[in-house]
Amino acid sequence: MNDAHLHLALNHFPIILPLLGLILMLSGIALKSEIIKRAAFFVFIGAALTCIAAYNTGEGAEEIVEEIQGIEEHYIEEHEEIAETFAILVYILGGISLIGLWANWKKKSF
Repeated sequence: MNDAHLHLALNHFPIILPLLGLILMLSGIALKSEIIKRAAFFVFIGAALTCIAAYNTGEGAEEIVEEIQGIEEHYIEEHEEIAETFAILVYILGGISLIGLWANWKKKSF
């Protein structure tokens, strides 16, 4: 399995997991369940971790895809720029979730 295969296998998790986490967080807030909120924090952290893996396989996938005839490089560069912005946002979400998980665990409120 090369980087292109790994990238394709991993790149959906950082997109889907924050949506799942949002649903969990909203459910936890509506049901006033600390356990569900903690699960949402873990899902957000998992999204950040899978984003690291997807981002790190992106460069190798780019090298492989550039060799395919008919692929225009500007589409790859546009994809890369959007992915960088999205990755930063997911990393921030993961960091905030670590703080939120700690605060929830220690019963702190901000």
